[in-house]
Amino acid sequence: MAQLFYDAIHWPTYVWQRPKPGDQIEIYRLGYQHWAIYVGDGYVVHLTSTDGSTGNFFSGSLPADTTKAVVKKEKLSYVAGITGWKVNNGKDRKYKVRPVSEILSIANQCVGMEIDYDVLKMNCEHFAAILRYGQPDSEQAEVVSVLSRIPDMFRS
Repeated sequence: MAQLFYDAIHWPTYVWQRPKPGDQIEIYRLGYQHWAIYVGDGYVVHLTSTDGSTGNFFSGSLPADTTKAVVKKEKLSYVAGITGWKVNNGKDRKYKVRPVSEILSIANQCVGMEIDYDVLKMNCEHFAAILRYGQPDSEQAEVVSVLSRIPDMFRS
């Protein structure tokens, strides 16, 4: 029943955004964005916690102290929950995009894998970028890294 609710909430976004297999999906969260790769038929592949929570709005996504993550294939509408999302292939200007068949093959091969997670070195945005471009890239991690060094700038 919950899935029908989420599908109904996100139906206008599907129509407006028209995600295509291989697209990066940016999902809005409170204070950060969760990232996934659209694999078709309403599904995404993304990183989530190993404790079985889905990484949707209600369960929260991976806490900063998480060290392991699992790759899951789930309905985009369920992962987004009540929050919004958009197709965001903005890094296409920076990196060469892998062929869609390669993105989908690698994404599907990763489903079920447990991987090391690090908010600054391997988070969900890094993972989605690796699938699409073959390169880890996270603008969020760069911002966090810069902000974490600000106190050091004021030490004598």
